Amino acid sequence: MRIIFLSALIFLSACNFPAMAQKVWTLQECLDYALANNIQVKKNKIASESAEQDVIASKGQRLPGVSLGSNQNVAWRPYSQQTINLTNGTMSTSKSEVSYNGSYSLSGNWTVWNGGRIGKNIEKSKYSQRIADLQTEQTANSIQEQIAQLYIQILYENEAVKIDSSNVKLAELQVERAKERLKVGDLAKVDVIQLEAQLTQDQYSLVSAKSQLENYKLQLRQLLEIHGDTPFEVAIPTVTDEDVLIVLPSKSSVYDAALNQRPEIESGKLNIESAKIDKSIAKAAYYPTISANAGIGTNNSSGVNTNFFSQIKNNLSNTIGLSLSVPIFNQNQTKTAVQKAELSIRNSELELENTKKQLYSNIETCWLNANTAQQQYISATTNVASMKESYNLVSEQFRLGLKNIIELTTGKNNLLQAEGQKLQSKYTALYNLAMLRFYQGERMRL
Repeated sequence: MRIIFLSALIFLSACNFPAMAQKVWTLQECLDYALANNIQVKKNKIASESAEQDVIASKGQRLPGVSLGSNQNVAWRPYSQQTINLTNGTMSTSKSEVSYNGSYSLSGNWTVWNGGRIGKNIEKSKYSQRIADLQTEQTANSIQEQIAQLYIQILYENEAVKIDSSNVKLAELQVERAKERLKVGDLAKVDVIQLEAQLTQDQYSLVSAKSQLENYKLQLRQLLEIHGDTPFEVAIPTVTDEDVLIVLPSKSSVYDAALNQRPEIESGKLNIESAKIDKSIAKAAYYPTISANAGIGTNNSSGVNTNFFSQIKNNLSNTIGLSLSVPIFNQNQTKTAVQKAELSIRNSELELENTKKQLYSNIETCWLNANTAQQQYISATTNVASMKESYNLVSEQFRLGLKNIIELTTGKNNLLQAEGQKLQSKYTALYNLAMLRFYQGERMRL
């Protein structure tokens, strides 16, 4: 009984193992995994955290700087001269002497006013932090777009493999039938050879489609930072004609939505504001700087008939003061810095305009591709039905000896071409529709 139980357990485990090991990835799972594990996204997040520390450091410039200092010195005089008074006069001798002294201080310095540069630097660091956050979003968007493109390419090649597999099976059946007709003398050998050549071509197409499918899977795995030999499969969603032929949004509505939420647009605006702050910081160098300082210090030394603590107390001194620095002439450095900041503002404005134009161009291209693909899909669907009916008729006539091998091959090639056009237009429409929704601020989906 125990042996039967163990055998059943092993059997069930073996049956369940492939299901546990094989994970089928949906598009959303691919997106979530990439955003959590992609190296470039992680690097952008680190840059954003670094920018946050810059904000903290710039705010710290408002606080005074306080430092504690001590200086300890030992002096050695190996040939120190000493005069001794004697009855008959004086006598000079030399001896080795070691002396010691130390000083102690606590000082502070605080910038009272420097033309508003501290406040402007804080504001600029905040802009830099926000720009770093937006760069992370831009990278995330770019990765999502790449994943969606690869995912749809996989779906396309998966259907292409199915079509090619069906063609191979059909070609094999035709070769078998042709060989049977050859045996009874109803078909020439040259026709059988031509059908075998067509079978070889169909098999080659199938191998190429499978290879391309695996290549796209490999690219997607690499983008997701998935390594090793773990099997990788994607979920195949059900796509209806309604999904392909959905009504397109207008280009202007997509563009308006993109302007309000795309990170590259907001980043461009912040770059302009940051450049304006740079100009304010440069102009602040025209103004004087006021600083306050205060300190307390004392010292002690050897060779004094007073103990250490008494010396520290007696030598204690306190200072407090203000300093004023008025710029008069600095070799046109401030003037040049202001002019360069102005040029940076103009350059940032041009960069934003260029980004907007590129965004509209991308949206316009997606809209045009989607619209064209939808129209092609409608035509291709009708064409496939027509070519399939025509090929079935030619195939039946060939079986009856009413059509030759050239007409059969031509009908099959026409059907393959029609199916390829339908497949291409279907997934071109799906990808560009997904991109239009993504530009509008929706999550990436098919």
